[in-house]
Amino acid sequence: MVAMFIESVRNRKSPPCVLLRETYRDAGKVRHRTLANLSKWPRPVVEGLRTLLKGRPHPDAPLCAPGQPFKITRSLPHGHVAAVLCAMRKLALPRLLGSKACPERDLCMAMIAARILFPGSKLAASRALGAQTRNSTLARECGIQEDPSENDLYAAMDWLLPRQNRIQKALASRHLDEGSLVLYDLSSSYFEGKTCPLAKLGHNRDGKKGKLQIEYGLLCNGAGTPVAIEVFEGDTADPATLGAQIQKLRGRFGLRRLVLVGDRGMITQARIDQELRGIEGLDWITALRSSQIAALARQRVIDESLFDEKNLAEISSPDFPGERLVVCRNPLLAFSRTRKREELLQATEKNLIKIRDAVMRSKAPLRGRANIGLRAGRIINKHKVAKHFSLGITDTSFCFARREEKIAAEAAIDGIYVVRTSSKQEGLEAAAIVERYKSLSLVENAFRSIKTVDLKVRPIHHRIADRVRSHVFLCMLAYYVEWHMRSVLKPVLFDDEEPATTRFDPVAPKEPSPSAKAKARTKRTPDALPVHSFQSLLADLATITRNTIVPAIPAAPGWDQDTEPTPLQKKIINLLDTLPIRSQ
Repeated sequence: MVAMFIESVRNRKSPPCVLLRETYRDAGKVRHRTLANLSKWPRPVVEGLRTLLKGRPHPDAPLCAPGQPFKITRSLPHGHVAAVLCAMRKLALPRLLGSKACPERDLCMAMIAARILFPGSKLAASRALGAQTRNSTLARECGIQEDPSENDLYAAMDWLLPRQNRIQKALASRHLDEGSLVLYDLSSSYFEGKTCPLAKLGHNRDGKKGKLQIEYGLLCNGAGTPVAIEVFEGDTADPATLGAQIQKLRGRFGLRRLVLVGDRGMITQARIDQELRGIEGLDWITALRSSQIAALARQRVIDESLFDEKNLAEISSPDFPGERLVVCRNPLLAFSRTRKREELLQATEKNLIKIRDAVMRSKAPLRGRANIGLRAGRIINKHKVAKHFSLGITDTSFCFARREEKIAAEAAIDGIYVVRTSSKQEGLEAAAIVERYKSLSLVENAFRSIKTVDLKVRPIHHRIADRVRSHVFLCMLAYYVEWHMRSVLKPVLFDDEEPATTRFDPVAPKEPSPSAKAKARTKRTPDALPVHSFQSLLADLATITRNTIVPAIPAAPGWDQDTEPTPLQKKIINLLDTLPIRSQ
């Protein structure tokens, strides 16, 4: 039962404070809460509202029913905005962006939140913040008074970029300590247009052939918390970005001891020899390339007997002096690669037979060494199995055969990979080395969220290089907020809230915990609340709306009142309250 009333509260020597309040029952107790401060209302208007409240037929009568003295003039989604901004403030993001409040800081806060809530272009963001076109309470909650234009948002991005180094240094001081594990990987996103100096043709990870792209490298701590991001030209090779990250970690962030984890395409033998070896306090973890593994297999350093008891074994080799090598065998991966290779070989043979038949047919046969070779080359290169076939081509004949010795050599290392490290850390076992290397999947998860699932950094439309850098940095800050929100919201998400920290067999795929399996099976939490993805959770929170209520009294202003949260929404709000409050 809810009852609304007007109360005058004494205010020492000042005029009394006039409040619109309501009383309600919670767990059998009578409680009060303030809905609006009416102190600035004219006294006749306050008395008119008091009369309206007394004239309600009963306390539960709706305020906006037809013929009633109240109406809702506007209703905006609010709960998801409040949740994201609550997380941002607990993480001290306003202070990180700038110690003093200013319009640029407010707009950057709004753009970071908008990237989580409704990712889109800067034009879409400016409309979402406009008074007539806004789709949430974000503008008001960020203190944005005037309608921002695209150019206002661009100016805020230009204001933010010079602060990137300071912000990232502060994040590093929060999340990286001496001896920390640092994860680093590179990704790319395609670009719309031709005029940005950063946009180049390169190895396109998005599958957009012929599209220009930019690349960006992300640094995370061992738990996957993003710390820093840097944008590179679209044709930059992965290893070429490594030196800048080492300089950033040791010079700008001041870390004298750290363990850098990167994949085999990032931390190559050349980079180890030129940039990593001999740096005091810097260790690294990476993996061998397939050609290096094949060489170890030919030398009998890798043998089936290594895997009699476990799917991993530590070895050493004079080819890699001073390094620890951990050989891992994944039987499921071996089976998959064997099956896939055989499928590709059979598909290639099927098409090669067509060429042979075309050469042997009596009517209009295929002739000429160049013509036959060109067609055969297209086929064997299509599935990347040219090394497994030998071809015999003349002007009037064509034959082919499998190179069984090459196939057998490749099959011998199916499902085998080798993790290498320079770390001599006492107590660091082989299984722990593999776990640290496989933690690179956390950076892949970050890229997946930034690029596709949640934040949608692509496609990139900015033409100015610094705007591209600022855009990518905004997306990283949005992922930083999302990462922390996910960390406390795991009980109501499909995320595993009890992941295994140590495993007997780190080579095998990770098994979800019993609680994660139960959530996936029942789609319910232990207290029978629905389980969400991060996006559907935000959509659920958005049903908490902020309603502007106006009494039917001439010249009377209105007040804002939020809808009551559901039990699930209350739980989400309580979980977000457990986020640690950052002081810097």
